[in-house]
Amino acid sequence: MTEVIDSRRRKLLVGGAASVVAVAGAAAISPRALAAGEKKSFPSYVAWKEQDSLILHSAQTLETKREAIGASVITPTDRLFVRNNLPAPDESILADRDAWQVTIQGTKQSRTLSLAELKTLGVETVATVLQCSGNGRAFFDHKASGTPWQVGAAGCVLWTGVPVRKVVEALGGVEKGAKFMTSTGGEVLPQGLDPKSLVVERSVPLAAMENALLAWEMNGEPLPLAHGGPLRLIVPGYYGVNNIKYVKQVAFTERETDAKIQTSGYRMRPVGEKGAPDQLSMWEMNVKSWVTSPVTSAAAGRVQIQGVAFGGAHAVKSVEVSIDGGRSWRKARFVGPDLGQFAWRPFVLEAELKPGTYTIASRATNTKGSTQPEEFPENERGYGHNGWRRHAVEVTVA
Repeated sequence: MTEVIDSRRRKLLVGGAASVVAVAGAAAISPRALAAGEKKSFPSYVAWKEQDSLILHSAQTLETKREAIGASVITPTDRLFVRNNLPAPDESILADRDAWQVTIQGTKQSRTLSLAELKTLGVETVATVLQCSGNGRAFFDHKASGTPWQVGAAGCVLWTGVPVRKVVEALGGVEKGAKFMTSTGGEVLPQGLDPKSLVVERSVPLAAMENALLAWEMNGEPLPLAHGGPLRLIVPGYYGVNNIKYVKQVAFTERETDAKIQTSGYRMRPVGEKGAPDQLSMWEMNVKSWVTSPVTSAAAGRVQIQGVAFGGAHAVKSVEVSIDGGRSWRKARFVGPDLGQFAWRPFVLEAELKPGTYTIASRATNTKGSTQPEEFPENERGYGHNGWRRHAVEVTVA
């Protein structure tokens, strides 16, 4: 993995994501309707989701409710959030999954491979946290534009596929001079517009290839259309936008792509500034945790305070919980199996709580020694928030 360049600043930006979605015809859900509790029908491509566990922000954005995250290491597929920069392709692309093709360029023997051929080159399963760059956007004071995610634009998923390094080895290795892995999604682009202004094409440092996967299964089942099926690039430790859905091309390039989503989108920048290539890109994730239960109320007595924690690009090492708004901290205990460097760890702290109101917070530390800060600096697009204070919950005990 590449070295993290200031985990508090390195975030991605979907610059102009709102306009891209509008151009693509995504149906927005009225904030007034949401506030009034109006029930909205889920789009057909996600109609199979467990709707009571999700918040429907728009046709392209569904958030897992905090209390629905649960205490398991793996997030059930029907509860996992959805974030698409463009509408999903037609479901017909799943009719013959093995026929799907991806072009590999920038290797000694560049060629196009079918999914069936990829399956002959190797197979691995990896657990990773999948998280939108804007997860936590709702906690910024300046009300950044975009989906007001709280904590539910994240989940921990088991992916099965062929390691990209195995594909590269089969094709003779990467050409000299390559510095990035640049991948392109297979969404259908609207006619009459500059493709580079809309295409989902992202470049990540070449070192990310060592852990990357071309995945065709998710949580033991064929990859659903809503999550990038039939084939998706998975880049462990990196924000979701780099995990390209419907991947059609993986190229090893000397320079980053000139697609808008890379040059000015998903860039960490001060409030009021436009995105630019010299700003930090939303690549590696930072260390983060939050409480999932209780979230509003609990009965007096012994309470099991639960949550999830992950280390971003590094494994999570420990997590602490405070019941008094950060004045004091106690070490929590991890629950369940350790599924590796890129997975999250559910945690629990047993506490005897008397009647009253408690501000319950958590803060995680990873193996590199990075700990969640109390606050996270404002940035234009509301990316990368991992400040523990805003992620805390106020719980009434009776």
